[in-house]
Parts: sequence; structure tokens; C-alpha cells
Amino acid sequence: MRQEEAIGLFDSGVGGTSILREIIKRLPNESTIYLSDAKNAPYGKKTKSQIIAYSLKNTQFLLEKNCKVVVVACNTATTNAISILRKNYPNIPFIGIEPAIKPAALQTKTKHIGVLATQGTLSSELFFKTSDRIAKDIIIHEQKGDGLVTLIEKGFLNSDKTKKLLNKYLTPLQKHHIDCLVLGCTHYPYLIPKIRELVGAKVKIIDSGFAVAKQLENILTKNNLRSKTTTSQHLFYCNSNLKVLKNLVKNQKNTKITFTEF
Repeated sequence: MRQEEAIGLFDSGVGGTSILREIIKRLPNESTIYLSDAKNAPYGKKTKSQIIAYSLKNTQFLLEKNCKVVVVACNTATTNAISILRKNYPNIPFIGIEPAIKPAALQTKTKHIGVLATQGTLSSELFFKTSDRIAKDIIIHEQKGDGLVTLIEKGFLNSDKTKKLLNKYLTPLQKHHIDCLVLGCTHYPYLIPKIRELVGAKVKIIDSGFAVAKQLENILTKNNLRSKTTTSQHLFYCNSNLKVLKNLVKNQKNTKITFTEF
């Protein structure tokens, strides 16, 4: 039965596990297969054609594992490749990740929003269209987070270098009196404790995890793909940095977790 097939997710490394965490919380009966393309991380530094090629390859891998739906758990891959994926696989539901500008626009009082994202996301046509459509009377201050994904992929969440980079990127945004900070990369939620130390309690930190899990639930229900079982398993495939991936997901309360390096 298709209902019992897994939800597939892919990202350029470990970042998409921040999305997976929200999916497991909201849909505990669903099984998942997560593909970490850490060997090619970060996608934010790649060309559009490279990102599309990686995304097609990752999707094919997940479909060969009989995944019933694919979550593109990467902002850069979503903004650059999801339209191509939907065109190439018209019978598969795709859920993408976009920077949460809309909820930030609804919550800001200063009308100044900060967006911390990769170059690949900020320069994409989809990001431009989303920003232009949602934030007519709001000023969006963009900031590239160069180097952060690489540090996270190496497991340096609490290193001095990570904190210095965050301080470098967040200081200019604070000078614009932002009251909402949108995390435009699925890796960045793992830096929230450090970000909070730097921006203080008054700035709302917004990521896409909750919204993606909710949208996934809606898509599964609409397509009659909700799992009927009470057990689930979560498989992780990684082509590099398997140790870092294990460390990030080891505390998640799953029925069964299996890691495979390929």
C-alpha cells in the first residue's frame, strides 16, 4: 500500500534534519528516508545547473526507495530546482522549503525583517518573487551566511569561529532595527542558541520547519497517503560526514533509526 511507503527528504548535508525533526513531531506514524548529500555541500556555492543536477539525482535515489512524496529539505535546492523536479516527476508530490518571509511579515512591528540565507537562495528567481509579492510595505534586509553551512557540516556548532561569523553577519542586520530574523537555510536552526545570544530576546527567530510539516500533512491527507500503521522507521543515507549526521539525530525519539553510508 502506498500509504505505508516512506516520506523522502534530501538536503546538501545535515541541515534538512531540522525539517525532519518537525515532521516526526507532527506525523509520528510516518516512516522517512533522509538523503544527506554532504559530499556536495554547500549547495549555496554551486551554479544553478549543478543544483538542478544534484536535485534530480537525489530525487531519483529516493524514488528508487519507493518514497511516496519528496520533501526538498533545502532552501537553495527548492528555489533553484523544484519547478524542474515537478516537471520531471509529475506524479510525485513535492514539498519545498522557502524562507519564512510571510510569517515574518505578519509579525514585524518595525517593518524591518532580516533574512540570513545562502547566496544560492538569495539570488534565486523564486526568492525574488516571494519577497516582492509578500513584503510590499516591509523592508527586507538580506545577509549571506557564507561559511556557516561548512562549519555545521563539520560539527562546529559551538566553535569560536562559528560565533565570530554569526556576529559578523548579524550585527549589520541589527543596525537596521529588525524585529524578525528569518533563517533561510535548513542548517541554521541548529545555530539558534548562538543566534539568540547575539540578537537578544526581542528579535523573533523564524524558520520553516513547522510550516513544512503542516503542508506535508495537508498533502498526504489530500492524496490519501497518510500512514495507517502505528509503527515507523527512519532511514538515513549519507555520502560523507556520517558521524555529524548521527550526532544531530541521536536524541530524536524514533521507533527505529538506521544509518547507511554510500
